[in-house]
Amino acid sequence: MSETEQSEDTELQQADMVAEGGEAAPADADDENVSLEDRLEREGDIAADYLEELLDIADLDGDLDMDVEGERAVVSIVGAELQQLVGEHGAVLDALQELTRLAVYRETGERSRLMLDISGHRAARRRELEELAADTAAQVKESGERAALRPMTPFERKVVHDAVAAAGLTSESEGVEPRRYVVVLPA
Repeated sequence: MSETEQSEDTELQQADMVAEGGEAAPADADDENVSLEDRLEREGDIAADYLEELLDIADLDGDLDMDVEGERAVVSIVGAELQQLVGEHGAVLDALQELTRLAVYRETGERSRLMLDISGHRAARRRELEELAADTAAQVKESGERAALRPMTPFERKVVHDAVAAAGLTSESEGVEPRRYVVVLPA
């Protein structure tokens, strides 16, 4: 079988998998030379395209910023009138983030850890949680007793765990979603 015939055969097999509800391998799945940063930048580009289309459909103005932080792509939408995309307690933002991750998955075939922020909501929330964690850690160090915080989203719990660790203490999550919470433990 020639190389062209093999390529066409592979494309037909992937098309059959998609038609049967399966997943096609991403176009660059076999390319081991693609760096993590390149993959994350591609995730950011796919997410930005998806979000740009969403903003157009909703007739909303917003500028998109893309970045790579650690091992995740970060896309931020900034604009004056975007509070409706954040929603109460960030509920709409969380849903949009999941939809955006699904759009990336559809294109790449790989699960994404992409982080979406709208109008600085997550950045502001991160600062609040870091303050709460530092205050709680100080309280636990002083009292020697564990302290349980209110239920939080996975993003919020991660921020608190990181801040508690930076303060020199340990923490753990307890409970069941959506009522999962962080407990800060004495040394």
